[in-house]
Amino acid sequence: MFEPIQKATEDFQKVSKDNFEVTVRSYAELNKGLQAVAARVTDYSKGAFADASRAFEQLVGAKSLEHAIEIQSQFAKKAYDNWMAEASKIGELYAAAARDAYKPVEQAVTKKMPQTGSFA
Repeated sequence: MFEPIQKATEDFQKVSKDNFEVTVRSYAELNKGLQAVAARVTDYSKGAFADASRAFEQLVGAKSLEHAIEIQSQFAKKAYDNWMAEASKIGELYAAAARDAYKPVEQAVTKKMPQTGSFA
């Protein structure tokens, strides 16, 4: 009499445990990806600060307004180019983090789906 209830309870516990493990793996992958993004942003920020410091030193030493404008223009172009390249790389890291975080979920769903070979 209690056997079906006990079996249903055991099945529910197994599914809950499996889902919890998948969630933990997914969050671990997401965490690794976000750490990679943070490291990349930190490295970029350090480089951008160094570039800005060098440009400021050059501006302080400029002998004419034309030279100062040239220094500022070169700095602005370099900063823009660097930011565009870095934004692309960071976007790729976010996309990779999302893909990696989804893999455990995808694997769990694929494992649980019946392998019939067609959708009909």
